[in-house]
Amino acid sequence: MRARSLLLGVLGIGLFALLWQLATWGNGRTDVPGPYLAVTGLAELAREGVLWRYIIASVFRVMWGFALAVVIGIPLGLAIGWSRWVRELLNPLVQLLRPISPIAWLPISVLVFGGVKWWEPSDLSAIFLIFLASIFPIITAATSAVEGIDEKYLRVATNFEIGGIAMLFHVILPAALPQILTGLRLALGIAWVVLVAAEMLGVQSGLGFQINDSRNNLRYDRVVAAMIVISIIGIGLDSAMARIENSALARRGTAKR
Repeated sequence: MRARSLLLGVLGIGLFALLWQLATWGNGRTDVPGPYLAVTGLAELAREGVLWRYIIASVFRVMWGFALAVVIGIPLGLAIGWSRWVRELLNPLVQLLRPISPIAWLPISVLVFGGVKWWEPSDLSAIFLIFLASIFPIITAATSAVEGIDEKYLRVATNFEIGGIAMLFHVILPAALPQILTGLRLALGIAWVVLVAAEMLGVQSGLGFQINDSRNNLRYDRVVAAMIVISIIGIGLDSAMARIENSALARRGTAKR
């Protein structure tokens, strides 16, 4: 069954590439490039060494921003979901900031981090935007996970005189884990999309910058080449998160098929 699904997926992509090539046949590099020109542009970027540097720069930024969001977002979401006074104190602020697009923060991030001397300001600006893009889905997932815990688990824990930190680590976290992991996977996908937009506007390296730079130089073959790389890395990141999710859930006997 998996081999059949893989074969059909490859066939679908192949048909799309064929139709794409036929639709763009005869276009020059300044027009919409076909798959052949895109692959040629990708090979040029790889030979020049630009591709690998920009991939590393993009992954570096998204991992830092996402990691900071995880470290702060999960505890904050658990606290909002568990404690009534924390929810009343912080949830209005979270709901106020959550609808704002992370890209809208770009001018402020450039202003705040522009004077930083101990790290590349553009990196800090992009990392900050990734952090904003990631933290709200994580907080929302963790909060909803705690609020959705079946009351019977909490009553059983109370009957066994389990409370405080023990309640958190042995009851709340295990029960909330599946939804938290789903939130992390969603947040990482959002972070990768926002990273590319941030690099197109505020930095001088990375795959988003490559798209913008190639567009300015009318090298649309390189634009599409960078888009292909972004897609491949995005699939890889999502697959990695899916494996982590299934591995964690398998220990609880609830792994997804």
